[in-house]
Amino acid sequence: MSPEKPSAPQAPAQVAARGGFLREIRTPIRTEPFRQRYSLSPGRELGRGKFAVVKKCVQKDTEKEFAAKFMRKRRKGKDCRMEIIHEIAVLELAQCNLWVINLHEVYETATEMILVLEYAAGGEIFDQCVAEREEAFKEKDVKRLMRQILEGVSFLHRNNVVHLDLKPQNILLTSKSPLGDIKIVDFGLSRIMKSSEELREIMGTPEYVAPEILSYDPISTATDMWSIGVLAYVMLTGISPFLGDDKQETFLNISQMNVNYSEEDFELISESAVDFIKTLLVKKPEERATAEECLQHPWLAQSDIPDPACSNKSIPAEANTATQKDEDSASEKSIDAEKTEEEESVVTEELIVVASYTLGQCRQSEQEKITDQKAISKRFKFEEPLLQEIPGEFIY
Repeated sequence: MSPEKPSAPQAPAQVAARGGFLREIRTPIRTEPFRQRYSLSPGRELGRGKFAVVKKCVQKDTEKEFAAKFMRKRRKGKDCRMEIIHEIAVLELAQCNLWVINLHEVYETATEMILVLEYAAGGEIFDQCVAEREEAFKEKDVKRLMRQILEGVSFLHRNNVVHLDLKPQNILLTSKSPLGDIKIVDFGLSRIMKSSEELREIMGTPEYVAPEILSYDPISTATDMWSIGVLAYVMLTGISPFLGDDKQETFLNISQMNVNYSEEDFELISESAVDFIKTLLVKKPEERATAEECLQHPWLAQSDIPDPACSNKSIPAEANTATQKDEDSASEKSIDAEKTEEEESVVTEELIVVASYTLGQCRQSEQEKITDQKAISKRFKFEEPLLQEIPGEFIY
């Protein structure tokens, strides 16, 4: 007999949402020492941001592997505990979905909160997006992973959650070889959409933000769908479609829809895949395909490889699927490790956008190969009418 599937969790916090944030959680917050139950694994951190660090850990009594996200509660003199509560609440809401990272436990100290998360041993899909052609994703791989991404995003959208930072660094793999399944992570920028409210915010990673973010028009589930169009383009070609020499040029490319579908870039890609991208990279949000419509697109509907059912996780958190021990996740990288003392002292009147820039042409021949094919992590500052600070800087 198969294990009983947990019932879909209620989402009581949705009624408590204000300004797009959830305020209530069900997960008990432990206050005993984290290291009483977990040991930190030696070696590299899984990721580091300005206000958080992610480390691999092992639960002592079960020897299961997890990812511990240590998050500072106070940031630039501001108490951000409720923002962490919101992230926990979104993870709780998505607990029944197979394609969203699973939250196992939460700890709190005087200065930080610790989210014990499912460990995805395959690291970021970003690594294979920028790999040499031989090691990069094949189109059939992208189709399978994109279906999973869309099923996860469709679930979030049905529950009025917009992620707002979908990019290759925030999609992890359960294993790298053989190629595993995806896990959507980092809900630090996510918001709850309420029909009675309009949400307008400038946030996200420049290469992946939708035109309505730049024009300060209302955010919707369609904002995520633009990012998925960019994500599909990057996964299939290794090229970031709107990337310019700097942030301003990147934003101009997005606002002017400067996107290239040349035969050279798509020589090994099917016409159906190109059509799929074109249904998403549409300037008007109301004209973009929804997640459900994308799943019915001929490129994905005619599947080569059957996917497992995604409606529920078949095991509780205590039997977490995170025990992928065939791969070490040392390849998981911080997307915001570079910062200077000057940045620490930036006044709060400056809008900060985290840009994890991929190289414009990531897959190259031996003759064209350059030494740095990794992310170029930068921080940009510019003035906006509504000034706010962007907190999304972590991979988990």
